[in-house]
Amino acid sequence: MSGTVTTSKSDINLRSPSADSTGNDSNFTGEFIQETLALTKRLFIQLQRRPSTLIAGVLQPLMWLVLFGALFQNAPKDLFGNNLNYGQFLGAGVIVFTAFAGALNAGLPVMFDREFGFLNRLLVAPLASRFSIVAASAIYIIVQSLIQTAAIVIASAFLGAGFPDFMGLMTIAAIVFLLVLGVTALSLGLAFALPGHIELIAVIFVTNLPLLFASTALVPLSFMPKWLQIVATLNPLSYAIEPIRYLYLHSHWTLGSVVMQAPWGIITFGGALLVLLAFDAVVLVAIQPLLRRRFA
Repeated sequence: MSGTVTTSKSDINLRSPSADSTGNDSNFTGEFIQETLALTKRLFIQLQRRPSTLIAGVLQPLMWLVLFGALFQNAPKDLFGNNLNYGQFLGAGVIVFTAFAGALNAGLPVMFDREFGFLNRLLVAPLASRFSIVAASAIYIIVQSLIQTAAIVIASAFLGAGFPDFMGLMTIAAIVFLLVLGVTALSLGLAFALPGHIELIAVIFVTNLPLLFASTALVPLSFMPKWLQIVATLNPLSYAIEPIRYLYLHSHWTLGSVVMQAPWGIITFGGALLVLLAFDAVVLVAIQPLLRRRFA
């Protein structure tokens, strides 16, 4: 004997859209943080299993400091500024370029996840937000860059570059963070825009050295021809290098302190930070449509 079972209205759990929205909003932040931490932990487990990446990322800038410092150790002491030796001059450039190079490689793990199919598994997983994939990669690269920065600062102190005070160290970390955030976002955007890792590696190789030499990492602006001075003052790396260099040389500084003399005017400490913030904002806004299309 068969019959139709009618469910009474009292047995049906009806929730209004507003209630659903309120519940989702209350849980979203916690779930997003949990997902981001889990994906970040995965990246650090990979680093633990293959520590050569971090070791090479620390040893390479140390070799730059030693070799370039030795190369110019007999240069006149005031050649790069008042009572400034090349080791003191070079330290800021090595810090920034190391952080930049690491951030530029941020898209490679995502690209390999794309090619091996792991990213597709993440995209079909019930994530609270797929932007946790990007956030995890950014956190991983930022932490790795700060570790490298700490190693370079300590090594520079032993090589005679000096040691900034606590406030100076915190400011250096903030400047590195601002630079790495924008470059990491750009690299992640390229990882989703380019067809494969060969193209991404090609972009990294083509970009790395030109941006190094077209900045104030190795020589001051006054050493450059006029056209290269203009290029260097359009380079975001210069706006991270010069404030860090200023921190090494001056224990007392303000946001109004002049850190660079550009062809069109002076650049203050605060102005350099604003340029880095603007760079981050432009990159983050630019990659939003691309990420939405890829995560749709």
